[in-house]
Amino acid sequence: MTDKIKLKLVLCWHMHQPEYRDLQTGEFKLPWTYLHVIKDYVDMVAHLEAVPEAKAVVNFAPILLEQIEEYANQVNGYLHNDLSLTDPLLAALIAPSIPEDPEDRLKLVKDCMKANRDRQINRYPAFKKLIEMTEWLEQHYGSLGYVNAQFINDILVWYHLAWMGESVKLTDSRVKYLIEKGSGYSLRDRIEVVQIIGELLANVLRRYKALARKGQIELSVTPYAHPIIPLLLDLKTTHEAMPGAPLPEMEGYPGGEDRVRWHLEKGVETFKRFFGSKPKGCWPSEGSISEQTLKILSDFGFNWAASGGSVLNNSLKQPENKEPTGIHHPYKLKNTKIACFFRDDGLSDLIGFEYSKWHADDAVSDLIHHLENIAAHEPGNKVVSIIMDGENAWEYFPENGYHFLNALYCRLASHPAIELTTFSDCLKNKAVVKPLSKLVAGSWVYGSFSTWIGSTDKNRGWDMLGDVKCAFDKALQTNQLTDKQVQQAEFQLSVCEGSDWFWWFGDYNPGEAVSSFEKQFRLNLANLYRLLGEEPPAYLALSFTQGSGDPAMGGAMRPGIEH
Repeated sequence: MTDKIKLKLVLCWHMHQPEYRDLQTGEFKLPWTYLHVIKDYVDMVAHLEAVPEAKAVVNFAPILLEQIEEYANQVNGYLHNDLSLTDPLLAALIAPSIPEDPEDRLKLVKDCMKANRDRQINRYPAFKKLIEMTEWLEQHYGSLGYVNAQFINDILVWYHLAWMGESVKLTDSRVKYLIEKGSGYSLRDRIEVVQIIGELLANVLRRYKALARKGQIELSVTPYAHPIIPLLLDLKTTHEAMPGAPLPEMEGYPGGEDRVRWHLEKGVETFKRFFGSKPKGCWPSEGSISEQTLKILSDFGFNWAASGGSVLNNSLKQPENKEPTGIHHPYKLKNTKIACFFRDDGLSDLIGFEYSKWHADDAVSDLIHHLENIAAHEPGNKVVSIIMDGENAWEYFPENGYHFLNALYCRLASHPAIELTTFSDCLKNKAVVKPLSKLVAGSWVYGSFSTWIGSTDKNRGWDMLGDVKCAFDKALQTNQLTDKQVQQAEFQLSVCEGSDWFWWFGDYNPGEAVSSFEKQFRLNLANLYRLLGEEPPAYLALSFTQGSGDPAMGGAMRPGIEH
């Protein structure tokens, strides 16, 4: 079988965490960036290193790259110069004593419960026992005074061992020893855990860069702080996929196009600093595109972008798009030079939401069976795009998806009828790019923007963001800030514009997640007002959204198609 008629398959993994720091104090409010590094980002690169014939696209949000660097620098500073760590969980891991206050003790042990019960906690009897004791302590608050240092030290070590990537557990003798030890961890043990974390943080991005240099992976970028570009450009694009959805009170986001260009310039500049080259492709945050978005990305010099399958399906129903074509092609919107690939939502969602419940070999066989069907029934030069969150799915799989990903890369790399490739290689090898006369704006989640706008709480968030942007514009017009203050305010504004805050607003999400993200959103806005020399509005002291839902996978991922 010749290469020409092989089915082209692009696996695109998107790595993204929002800015978790309080930019005024430098404190990390949530630990997810470094925890995903030691679990997911190191495993994902290890799987590719293990199968050199495999190819993939890996997308990084620039604000994540900077946080990884900050953590690496801090851990290095602690280990070599005894500098303090600004992540409370990491700092607790190496603290010589436990907190005096029972409230602080309870918070610390409760933070060590934030892991997948079946896959991360119950896997280790010693950790499971500590978690069960913590649950008892929650019910018997008065007993906290009797909790000794060893209990807290052990649960802190176990939490970090549970979050270690499978590739680390299989190859690092220190991690194996600590897992076997099981209890009675000393300060030396705890410092060793931080040393291991420091090594993983320091090397992870270099490993991706090395694979990119070899041509095994393509690295791509997202706008700097992960904003929803079409909404910054025009809030009314909401109505293209959701006619009649309620919108925020403000007419539009002030100066949105300038902000979009800022996020793109800053994103590319950050990417170049870490990886030494300019990215050819852009995964717009959450696959959110509109006609204006694609025009700007095209003008910016990107060769490709990508979005959700539902966006293409909505667009192909428009009378202007006469030629009935399918999802397994890139498209080019008229008056743009950029090719846009569209996610096969069905196949991507099987990995994200179903295969974690299957035996790894059966899951991979099922996926390959679907791909072989596409190859047989859709002859010609086809490109299948599987685009997925590269971090949140794996904690639902046994052993962090180790067996699934290993089998996936091995079997696809040696398959006679499927060729693993990248988006840039597809274009270089003259993949058929179909014309698109009209695009319906939307994202990879349901083909709409419903995850970020259109409900009372989400719209309120937009109006709060609009208020602070007006204050920002006024401060710039009156020249009341120094150059350094303008720079700080621009950075703080970009964080406020990130998509993640809006993702979590709404009662269908879990209460604790909604609370922590909306608190951080209000803190970010308040910090920006203070940078501008203004007193934050009183409403920023009050919570404006609560959650009581129990969505699939904890709400950190959503399927591409609404069920």
